[in-house]
Amino acid sequence: MNLVFLRHGLSKWNLENKFTGWIDVPLAEKGTVEAYEAKGVLEESEFIPDIVFTSYLKRAQQTAKIVSDLQFVKDWRLNERHYGDLQGLDKIATVKKYGEEQVLLWRRSYLTRPPILPADSPDNPNNLEVYKDISANLPLSESLEDVVIRVKPVLETIVNNTVDKNVLVVAHGNSIRAILKIIENIDVNQISDINIPTAIPLAFNVVKKSNKTTIKRIGYLGDSEAISRATKEVEQQTQINEKRG
Repeated sequence: MNLVFLRHGLSKWNLENKFTGWIDVPLAEKGTVEAYEAKGVLEESEFIPDIVFTSYLKRAQQTAKIVSDLQFVKDWRLNERHYGDLQGLDKIATVKKYGEEQVLLWRRSYLTRPPILPADSPDNPNNLEVYKDISANLPLSESLEDVVIRVKPVLETIVNNTVDKNVLVVAHGNSIRAILKIIENIDVNQISDINIPTAIPLAFNVVKKSNKTTIKRIGYLGDSEAISRATKEVEQQTQINEKRG
């Protein structure tokens, strides 16, 4: 394997079950533990990255620093999907207000954008210092289709680097889903069923011969029960039941 994708460890707002998006929330204590566990899994798999790509968001960067000592390459296009005006809202409370079907559309449909973030919001990324060198008009809400469009160029760069390097990409649930949509040509009606667990490495092997590039999934690395449990936790984030309210 020469290409591994890793969703960041559990963030504080993941733990509080809030819509996070581009809000720059740090890792929770459990997320830090998860990142160290991911580091151990990669070491056991004898995967040593030569280059690390990550987003502009600290939860991904904190994870990258734990997993590898390398200086990482930041790219805003690897950011999480922008959840617009849902950012900061409790997911279960939002389900109770708008209904599970509507929230599922906002979270998981391919074409639906959440309510747009007001331009005068203090969270408008176009006005934040961290993005001052970005010439692009940054989003105030995104569908998954929007994320697919923005990750395509950086994915090409990532894949090109696998010619002679092992590449680690530390990103987010939706930016990784968008990448998988491209790599595996996942149907738009099936993409909502894809769940990316926190801090579980997902490995691929990239082979280039002549002008043809083949990207083959190896799969998630680590303990199968832990992988299943972590994936299930993502599925349940907006399900109302006795335990979650």
